Amino acid sequence: MRQLISILALTLALGAWSEGRAHAQAASQPGAWSVSDCATCHEKAVNTRFTQSSHSLRTQSCATCHKGVNEHFQAVMDGKTDVPTPSLKPLKAAVVNATCLTCHEKGTRTNWHGGSHDRRDVSCTSCHSVHDYKSAASQLKTANDFDTCFTCHKQMRAQFQRTSHHPLREGKMQCSSCHNPHDSTQPKMISAASVNEKCYQCHTEKRGPFVWEHEPVRESCVTCHNPHGSNHPRLTVAMQPYLCQRCHANSGHPGTLYDKSNAIGGPVVAQAAPAGVTTTQTIVSQRILSRGCMNCHQSIHGSNSPSGVAFGR
Repeated sequence: MRQLISILALTLALGAWSEGRAHAQAASQPGAWSVSDCATCHEKAVNTRFTQSSHSLRTQSCATCHKGVNEHFQAVMDGKTDVPTPSLKPLKAAVVNATCLTCHEKGTRTNWHGGSHDRRDVSCTSCHSVHDYKSAASQLKTANDFDTCFTCHKQMRAQFQRTSHHPLREGKMQCSSCHNPHDSTQPKMISAASVNEKCYQCHTEKRGPFVWEHEPVRESCVTCHNPHGSNHPRLTVAMQPYLCQRCHANSGHPGTLYDKSNAIGGPVVAQAAPAGVTTTQTIVSQRILSRGCMNCHQSIHGSNSPSGVAFGR
């Protein structure tokens, strides 16, 4: 009986060895490795992760991305302790990206080379995972793209915690709603021809054309707004009237606080009389009521009103 068991064990060992040698020889041919071959040892990575990814739907093998599988398998079969790993983790970003771009070189990734992420040695696997992804749509490492972006862009995370912000935290938009993380052709990776064109995709009423146009508005929306978040209303970079007075001198409409002597409805304030006006006349103070320019200049983004450059309704 013992002899029979020994013979059976030897037969099974020889069979496994022969099968392994056959795999190693066949693996020298392109596409010879199958996912099931790797699942023999890497069952968790293959059966519980990879099979749920879009890569498995394309019937791709692990060797498509992981190089050196032959050497890895041979070392395992020979019982070596120092087994070479085909993992992508120790590889440089440029090598990892070249591997991914072998297939993913079209669409939004066409202009990857030379972009901000490429220049900073960010690899595809910094944001995406073949196995442990949380977002099935793009195989991100997090459930949404802004958590992935906030891993590096911590300042933006802080800005989105402010009182006024785009509805990112509410899940109504993503960073990729405005940015293309794979692009190299636009500043700040804006996914449009300009900042204004991107803003106009949602804020169409601000596009115009208008008879009277506000120059800084036409130049860039971020002149007055912080798109990631602000503690001022409407994402503005400063409170009124100080926002407007960064460009407009406050001589005509002082933005200082009212006091008892110059409050609206209080005493008339005597000012230096302009040419043609007798010194016996008085002029009412032109201080800003409620300190808000938009109390009078409501159409600040542009106006078709006959009031002209005053940007009234």
